[in-house]
This record gives sequence, structure tokens and C-alpha cells, in this order.
Amino acid sequence: MKLSENFTLKELTTTNTGLSNVPNADQVENLKQLVENVLQPLRDAYGMPIQVTSGFRSLSVNAKIGGAATSQHTKGQAVDIVCRDNAKAFHIIRDMLPFDQLIWEKGNDMEPDWVHVSFKESGNRWQVLRFDGRKYSNF
Repeated sequence: MKLSENFTLKELTTTNTGLSNVPNADQVENLKQLVENVLQPLRDAYGMPIQVTSGFRSLSVNAKIGGAATSQHTKGQAVDIVCRDNAKAFHIIRDMLPFDQLIWEKGNDMEPDWVHVSFKESGNRWQVLRFDGRKYSNF
């Protein structure tokens, strides 16, 4: 199922855990909202491919990879992404797009290893964080 010009449901639900990872209707709707409001506009502004490394996670997938019990990935509201210039993608999201939570994940002061972004249809917190592998801090 194509969610937008550049993103499919399959790529947002792929897992290498071997466990079932099928979202329900509400989770699919959340993924559509995430794609329409963040991922596709990011892709359009960035002008180059964006790879989703972790999208929707069923509860069993989330548990197997050690995800937080409250992870927005399990609701279809969050993705982890990489691209040629992760810092540029981070700044485009922060400066131009709506989001609930945006996290500069690991890496260094110049480039995160990946970017985590979440979006909710309402009540976004606009929270910008940095995770160094041990703790979260305000960006």
C-alpha cells in the first residue's frame, strides 16, 4: 500500500525480527498522518531519498528489540530515519515541519547516527532532544 509518492506501508512495517508486525487500522491511520505531515514533506524539502530504519513495531517486535514500553513506534506515530545528511534532515524537521518528538540519536556534534521523529494528529509536544547512548538531554 502506497502511503505517499515516496513511502509505502511495507517499508514502515518491515522488521528483521521474524515476528509478526501488522498494524491495525488505527495504527495505519497514524502512519498515514506521520507520512503526510512529516516524512513526505521532509523528502520533498530534502530532495533526496530518506530511509526508514524502524517504523511501526508490534508489541512483540518492540519487546524483542528492547524498545521502551511506551514507544510511539507501537502506535504507528514514530520512525527512525537515515539519509545522506542526517543533520540536514534533523534541521529541516525542526525548523519547518510539525512533530511531537525529534531526537538527534547518538553520533557526534556534527551528525546524528539517525533521527527519530514522531507525530500525533493533535497534542504535539514539539520536544527536541539529544540521545548520546546513555541519557537524553534537551537539544
